[in-house]
Amino acid sequence: MGFADLSIADVAAEYDLADESVLSLCDQLGISYKDRQTNLALEDAKAIISLILSQRSGVTASKTETSP
Repeated sequence: MGFADLSIADVAAEYDLADESVLSLCDQLGISYKDRQTNLALEDAKAIISLILSQRSGVTASKTETSP
């Protein structure tokens, strides 16, 4: 398994999230980590980023639907 050149902290910074939010996503996805500096496996990084983007598009869609 290859490793992305991204740590949990890097993902949090890139997507303007608290480190704890990304750690929580790791827990939800069953991704093990030691701390916020843990480098992510490529597939794990993709899964986390995909989840972040899907949550953001869901929030955007919800706001759009409730706007007059």
